[in-house]
Amino acid sequence: MHAETGLRKIAAITTSRADYSHLHWVLRDLREHPDVDLRLIVTAAHLARGFGTVAEEIERDGHRIDERVECLLDSDTDVGMAKTIGLATLGLADALGRIRPDLLLLIADRYEMLAPASVALALRIPIAHIEGGEVSEGAIDDAVRNALTKLSHIHFAPTERSERRILAMGEERWRVHRVGAPSLDHLRRSEIPSRDELESALDMRIERDAVVVAYHPVTLARDTLGEVHELFAALERIPGQILFCFPNADAGSRELAHRIRSFCAGRQSARLFVNLSPIHYWGLLRSAALMIGNSSSGIMETPTLGLPTINVGTRQRGRERARNILDAPADREAILAAVGRGRDPDFQASLAGMTNPYGDGRASGRIVEVLTGSPLGEQLLYKRADSA
Repeated sequence: MHAETGLRKIAAITTSRADYSHLHWVLRDLREHPDVDLRLIVTAAHLARGFGTVAEEIERDGHRIDERVECLLDSDTDVGMAKTIGLATLGLADALGRIRPDLLLLIADRYEMLAPASVALALRIPIAHIEGGEVSEGAIDDAVRNALTKLSHIHFAPTERSERRILAMGEERWRVHRVGAPSLDHLRRSEIPSRDELESALDMRIERDAVVVAYHPVTLARDTLGEVHELFAALERIPGQILFCFPNADAGSRELAHRIRSFCAGRQSARLFVNLSPIHYWGLLRSAALMIGNSSSGIMETPTLGLPTINVGTRQRGRERARNILDAPADREAILAAVGRGRDPDFQASLAGMTNPYGDGRASGRIVEVLTGSPLGEQLLYKRADSA
């Protein structure tokens, strides 16, 4: 805590449009808190023009960016991913060395997050981590998430099961808090555009049968795009409008984006969005008839909307699911069968009143309450294994 100001200095790091969507209301609440000096660090895909330069959107949302750390290589390989971690570590060592926060806030499981966690460890900066305890067996995200848990000092679990997993890893009970997923706060607190407003903002018509596709490379597989051929073979046979979200900055993302653009070039009703703002993304989900892909968003967010979602392949294997999620292997016939079930009126009717295991849209307030009330210094930094 600042000796001069008496404020609690909290640094937060965001690397991509996905984690920024989750952090938006947490950042806003921290910025407005009278006892907090928030320092925002943006890095990785936020500063890469090929991924839409989300940093500009962050500023338009009213957030002040305190540090920019460029690190994302213009690469499409696993070696490029590894080098990105190294570059991020170098840049963040300088940034966090200047800021010296009381707490560092990290979220989720992107590989780039290993860099700030490693730097914080060396600089003796306690870490608060959002969305630990989840499982995604088909991606390196799973190992990253668990590593972040063991490097962190405060844990914000999205579900009851994830809370139990963190405790099973030996983390002390007082450090672990079940809060829900903060991305769901958008539905309660943000002004999600109506279909008409969304169509005006995106300058296009959103069809009633629109299918949103959010698919990313499977980073634990040797061939990260090994499932893609079957996915696109299925998409070719699905009638109506197909709306793609841009893939993550992982090995294979450039080739995947090329494949998406080729699909869109051959289909007038298809479109690729390089960078959707959080509220436009939520508006698209609310207006769509179906979602297909392997994104954690499909698992965590669509249940609140009751949107039938086809989860393809192995990337999200093991993650907790609501009953709107229909799993399909990377096989065109299996995907099409799941689409048929997702479009069945009886199945859609069965989703009425469904509870989302990832929370109630009030996570940000709970997170900020803990961040502003937790002990600091050695009491927080020194961890003991809890054998209970």
